[in-house]
Amino acid sequence: MAKSPALLQLADFPVTQVRLGKQTRYSGGTLEINAEEVRAIALADKRIEAAKVELVLPGEKTRIFGIRDVVEPRVKVSGPGQVFPGVLGPVEPVGEGVDHRLTGVRLMAVADYEGTIRSGVQVERSAVLDMWGPGAEVSEYSRDIAVVLVLALSPGLPEWEAHTVVQQAEYKVGRRLAEATVGLEPARVETFGLAGDVPASLPRVVFIQSVITNPDAPHTGVGYYGMPIRESLNTLVYPNEILDGILTPNCIRQVGHRPNTYDWMNHPIVLGLHREHGQTMNFLGVILQRIQFEAAVGKEITAQNAAGMAEILGADHALISWMGGGNAFVDVMLTIRALEKRGIKTVLLTYEHPGPEGAEMPFLFSVPEADAVVSTGNYAAPLHLPEPERVVGPGDSIRAGPGFPEHLAKAALTLDSRDEYLGGADMWGADSRTVQEY
Repeated sequence: MAKSPALLQLADFPVTQVRLGKQTRYSGGTLEINAEEVRAIALADKRIEAAKVELVLPGEKTRIFGIRDVVEPRVKVSGPGQVFPGVLGPVEPVGEGVDHRLTGVRLMAVADYEGTIRSGVQVERSAVLDMWGPGAEVSEYSRDIAVVLVLALSPGLPEWEAHTVVQQAEYKVGRRLAEATVGLEPARVETFGLAGDVPASLPRVVFIQSVITNPDAPHTGVGYYGMPIRESLNTLVYPNEILDGILTPNCIRQVGHRPNTYDWMNHPIVLGLHREHGQTMNFLGVILQRIQFEAAVGKEITAQNAAGMAEILGADHALISWMGGGNAFVDVMLTIRALEKRGIKTVLLTYEHPGPEGAEMPFLFSVPEADAVVSTGNYAAPLHLPEPERVVGPGDSIRAGPGFPEHLAKAALTLDSRDEYLGGADMWGADSRTVQEY
C-alpha cells in the first residue's frame, strides 16, 4: 500500500511582548528571555568572543545594522528529525509532525566580520534595518519585535567558518526560545501537506524555485540539508521540507534580494500554493533549480532539465521565481521558453532592476515566451533614512562590506539601492503594496 503524503502542523504561539528575565519561558503572549542563558549558548563556541541580547520594538526609532541573518524561533515537538536538518543535527528527512513556532518576533543575528575575500561578488555583506520611518514602510521586518543576537567573532575566520559560527549560534538560540512553548496549547494550528483526493478538473501546478549559486565560493549561497548547492541539476522537493528548514542561506553575505532563513521557512509562494491545494489547484511540488551556469550549454541543460521534470510530474502550469542577479536571469528565461514549448503555461514572479528612476531596462534578457510576468517592485530604487535615536549593532559605524562607504550608524543615511537594506526587495510578493492589471 502506498504511503500517504506527509502532513506537517505549524503550531503558532503569538508574541506580543518580550522582556529579559531570570528564565526563558512563554506565557499569555509574553516571551521572557534569560539573556545569560542565551549568551552561554552562543559562547559555547570558542570562536565567539562576546555575545549579548538586545530587544527592539516596532515603531521604536532604532537602527539595527550588521545583520547577517534572520530566523523564526521554531522547534519540532513530534515527527522525525528536527528543524534545520543537516545543520543542527543529522540529515534525516523532515516535513511531517508538529513544529512549535513563535510568531510576531524575529531573531536577528548581528556580527562584525572582516572576510578573507576582499573583492568580487563573494565578499562578505551585511544589512541594515530601521524599525520606524521610511525604512519601516518598505520592509516587513520592522513590523515584528526584534530579538537581536549581537556576536563578536574571533578575528581571522575564513568565510565558511564564520558562516558556520553565526548560523549555529542563531539556530540554537532560536530553538531554545521556541522550546519555551513545549507542553503549552497553541493559539492556532495549520496543517500542510499534499494529501487528499484532488478533483481531476483542477489545474496541475508546479513551483520552480531558481537559486543562484557560485561553485567557486566557500558557500554557494543556498544550502540543501546543510550542504551548499554547487554543480547540480534540479532537485524535486516535497514542499513541507522547505517549511521545516532544509533550505538555508549564507549567513555572512546578507543582501536585500537574497532570502534569509526566515524567508525560506515562511516561503510565501510555498505557503500560498499549499493553501490552495485541492481548492483551486493541484499543487505537485517544488523543483529546486540551480542557476548561474557560466557556459551556454549549462544554461540550456538546466532549463531543459527543469522543464522535463515538470512534464514528468504532469504539470500543465508552472510558477517560477528566482533569487540572484546578472547572467543567472538568462537561465530563468530559457527555462520559461523550455516550459512553454512543452505546453506548460508559465508565470514568472520577479523583482526588477530598472535603475533608480525606473527608466532603464527592467530585465537583462528576455524571451518571447515570457508573456506572463508579475513584478514585485524595483530593488534599485534609493532609500533615504533619517537619524535614529538608538542603534543596535557591532560598533559605531555601518559598512555593508569591503568597497562600500562607511557611515556613522547614528547619522542620517542614504542608500543608493535596496541591496543593503533588510527586506528592501520583495522577492516573492509577500508584502504586496499595489496591484495593477493590464
